[in-house]
Amino acid sequence: MKPDEKEIVRRNYPFEIRAEQDEQQGAVITGRPIIYDSTTDLGSFFEVINRGALDKANLTDVRFLVNHDTNMIPLARSNRNNVNSTMKFEIDSYGMAIRVNLDVENNSEARALYSAVQRGDITGMSFMFCVSDCEWKNLDTEKPTRHIRGIESVLEVSAVTFPAYEATEIQARDRKLLEQARQAHPSQQLELEKEKFKALFGGK
Repeated sequence: MKPDEKEIVRRNYPFEIRAEQDEQQGAVITGRPIIYDSTTDLGSFFEVINRGALDKANLTDVRFLVNHDTNMIPLARSNRNNVNSTMKFEIDSYGMAIRVNLDVENNSEARALYSAVQRGDITGMSFMFCVSDCEWKNLDTEKPTRHIRGIESVLEVSAVTFPAYEATEIQARDRKLLEQARQAHPSQQLELEKEKFKALFGGK
């Protein structure tokens, strides 16, 4: 199933995030915000990002934030993943891995984040992306699975305080997404036609 319009998705996961010291680059944060073929329970349904979903993704401009706070100055940025980027990423058979250089000397927010990760107070990552191609499986069951086969672009990556919890509005949007998929499913369309027939002709 290909969405008729761009769907911007935010996903929070308890992914591993680490604070390190590099002799040349100083304070560094590393982690893996996107993992292929890992089943995530989103409440209304399961979701899997298929291996290769990032193959055609637009990754030319990706920011690194804290808790998706777009009102704050980004702590790092990947500009076409070039040598001058303060965030570098690698796409491999497991998904996406990132390496962030933090300016802890001149940026108090960066210093606070580095300390929080180092102490284990922040333990997860999140990312915001646009879906280009997805497929639903087992829509007739109580809890189906959505496979994301293509990611159009990754907008930003964040270190997050509560990686295992989604905001209420995101949960509501996910439930609406599931209902739309079920309505488009052939078996659901058949049931809808039966209901229309009953309404028109009073059949049972």
